[in-house]
Amino acid sequence: MLSTTKRLLSLTTAILIASSAVATAAPSEELIAAAKKEGQLTTIALPHDWCGYGDVIASFKAKYPEITVNELNPDAGSADEVEAIKANKDNKGPQAPDVVDVGLAFGPQMKKEGLLQPYKVSTWDEIPDNVKDSEGYWYGDYYGVMSFLVNKDLVSNPPKDWSDLTKAEYANQVALAGDPRASNQAILAILAAGLASGAKSGKDAGEAGLKLFADINKAGNLVPTIGKSGTLAQGATPIVVMWDYNALSAKKTLADNPPVEVVVPEKGVLAGVYVQGISAYAPHPNAAKLWMEHLYSDEGQIGWLKGYCHPIRFNALVKAGKVPQDLIDALPPAASYEKAYFPTLEEVDANKAAVTAGWDSVVGANVK
Repeated sequence: MLSTTKRLLSLTTAILIASSAVATAAPSEELIAAAKKEGQLTTIALPHDWCGYGDVIASFKAKYPEITVNELNPDAGSADEVEAIKANKDNKGPQAPDVVDVGLAFGPQMKKEGLLQPYKVSTWDEIPDNVKDSEGYWYGDYYGVMSFLVNKDLVSNPPKDWSDLTKAEYANQVALAGDPRASNQAILAILAAGLASGAKSGKDAGEAGLKLFADINKAGNLVPTIGKSGTLAQGATPIVVMWDYNALSAKKTLADNPPVEVVVPEKGVLAGVYVQGISAYAPHPNAAKLWMEHLYSDEGQIGWLKGYCHPIRFNALVKAGKVPQDLIDALPPAASYEKAYFPTLEEVDANKAAVTAGWDSVVGANVK
């Protein structure tokens, strides 16, 4: 039987065609000096319990204490990040984001709208070509799979698959982790549900996912509240559909109060890639570039892995023996990932269009 590490390496080959040696490049002294002179970095939509971002931000601050990190709206969705850049084009104050972390479909959209500026980090060659813009406007950072976070005090029989969510036993218990009209996490949850039904293309899967969630809503099971670890613990949203890394982080934080289970569904195991980008109007462009260098360094990538995410340079780091086995063991069983489907950018775009346009008319739940 293959070891956990080898199975994960086999799994990730689909999108992580890494180079044979880990990159050793580092940011230039000129960039570091220019970033320190700017003295500030403004981020947006980076909750500290998402993908280990709390420690990643702390390590950046420790490395560059001369740079103040201004964190905007940690609970914002990808669409909110786009709007924040648009709204602050002429604003060099603290409300203007320097950098964004958005769903895969939003990267090309932002490039097309002229909202991003290009920059290639020192470890650029180890980012797979199919999850980065060839000109450097956006680039994949990490990925996970869609899962169910379940409050075991209130749900004695956790759902095993997407179709289970329509069952009467889950009345007033099912929630999404974002508004599916704006949140990438929620938009891709609909795609995963559609794939589980047997639909193939992004548009068809999106429409099939909307139908399933319409059925969940008609059954009285969908709670129109954005689900978080807090709402789950309080009993308001006993089942929350979210990325596995968010669910695993919540499980650790809750520490059995209440006891929770993280379920990777049997079908419709969707892998989702997020991407980084620098605002075309960034007030602190050099600090933004230095932030990217930090995120794509060994330290930054391992920081995300500590937050239960698969960093985009995962394969190269494993090959170089730089990933502690305990971090790999903390992830769900490799078998859960072996079924993971990585949608193409075209499928992600088609699903996003179908979901954002059809949620109100097909499902009709005002998630907020």
